[in-house]
Amino acid sequence: MKKRYSLDPDNPQHADKVEAALLEGLEPSQPSGQQRAKIRAQLFQRIHASAAAEAPRVTIRSDQGKWRKILPGVRAKTLDRHNRAFLLDLEPGASLPMHRHHEDEECIVLRGSASLGDLKLSSGDYHMARAGSRHGKISSESGALLYLRGIPVGHTAEVARDLLTAFLPGGGRELITIRANEGDWSEVAPGVSSKPLYDDGQTRSSLLRIAAGTRWSSQQALLAHDEECLLLEGNAFFGDTLLCSGDWQLAPTGSASRPISSDRGALVFMRGARNAA
Repeated sequence: MKKRYSLDPDNPQHADKVEAALLEGLEPSQPSGQQRAKIRAQLFQRIHASAAAEAPRVTIRSDQGKWRKILPGVRAKTLDRHNRAFLLDLEPGASLPMHRHHEDEECIVLRGSASLGDLKLSSGDYHMARAGSRHGKISSESGALLYLRGIPVGHTAEVARDLLTAFLPGGGRELITIRANEGDWSEVAPGVSSKPLYDDGQTRSSLLRIAAGTRWSSQQALLAHDEECLLLEGNAFFGDTLLCSGDWQLAPTGSASRPISSDRGALVFMRGARNAA
């Protein structure tokens, strides 16, 4: 004998019980052989399409990649050698010498705090050193993890050039710093806000805040420039790939744009074509 329920389907407090009552009344259904074959074919078609779409992308999880020591207390993990993107880990008390930049360098403090000469940066701060500018000694009293883009780690001749030219007079171009609590957020789509960091006329760096339960698609069909993303907080699906905090991904120029969604919410550093939104 089936249970009898006295429930109000319009009462939110009864929602779980209404759902349970409906499920109890359902009879299991066995698909026919033809139906099973159709479901299987559709499933594998979806899997192959997803694999083809994700194939051009490079994903490095937070626990993947090789760290190598470059100085006492300083180690680096390469993310993208072509675009010179790295993670730099400084132990407490570690430092890097004064140097001059010959290309734009972006930096985000992911953990801890660091000093760039007289400038002190904390977790969440963004810093841009323009080509021609000079940095004093980089150090950290308590330890720090930095994302850096535009440094010649692994290129011995260029590293030597940056170190030697630091002794030439002149500080070079103005440095740009945006603190974690600075900058203007603007809504680019329902549930998606963007904070611009740097724009060189062709590419743009920004922070993207994605609210829980959001699904968003870019207006681009194909990416006009390499698109780089680093998950700073939370997690999000980029297409069918779930990226979690600390994960990094590169989508090359010409690859298909993918929808972005998040069940829990996410904060993402993005760098790509300036018309990507």
